[in-house]
Amino acid sequence: MFTGIVEELGEVVRVTPTAGDSALVAVRGPLVTSDARHGDSISVNGVCLTVVDTADGVFTADVMGETLRRSALGTLRPGDPVNLERAAALGSRLGGHLVQGHVDGVGELISREPAEQWETVRFRLPAALARYVVEKGSITIDGVSLTVAEVGADEFAVGLIPTTLKLTTLGARRVGDPVNLEVDVLAKYVERLLGARLTDGAVVPGVAGPLGGVAGEVA
Repeated sequence: MFTGIVEELGEVVRVTPTAGDSALVAVRGPLVTSDARHGDSISVNGVCLTVVDTADGVFTADVMGETLRRSALGTLRPGDPVNLERAAALGSRLGGHLVQGHVDGVGELISREPAEQWETVRFRLPAALARYVVEKGSITIDGVSLTVAEVGADEFAVGLIPTTLKLTTLGARRVGDPVNLEVDVLAKYVERLLGARLTDGAVVPGVAGPLGGVAGEVA
């Protein structure tokens, strides 16, 4: 579990194809590897990856083909910057919101509108995710916890402050770039519960309602 507060802007060192369509990804991140051990979880652009090994400030992680296909990690190349966050520790402050590191879909940056003290950035999102995005709600973009400022039929906007623009990959994203999206998991649970049907006056759990059930996730 993560909070969506990026700890470090890392760098992809290498991407090595492995058996099948998976890959071994090496990422430089001196801060997040300072106490990392084999089996620990680190969020890379919003995707929860398991540490295989660490050495000299670089950690490696196996990325299965499903994740490469259904997230923007499949486009990573050596030298690319990535947002990094270690798993949250019990008892620590929750600065963002509850983030699983399970990408729900890939969005696309469609516009940037600079202002004096912030920047409004708009993203297109998959139709299946639109119902989970609400104004003033939480969403994770490339591992960054953000508040939704505006919502449209198939797009939404967020406001980025100077710190976010400087210390995360979102400051350098261009129109057309893909981004990993994770909607608020609480919205999906609420949908599942409200979708339960009444049969003979009793609630039947686990039955999808008119909203169409719960969207799938990838690790």
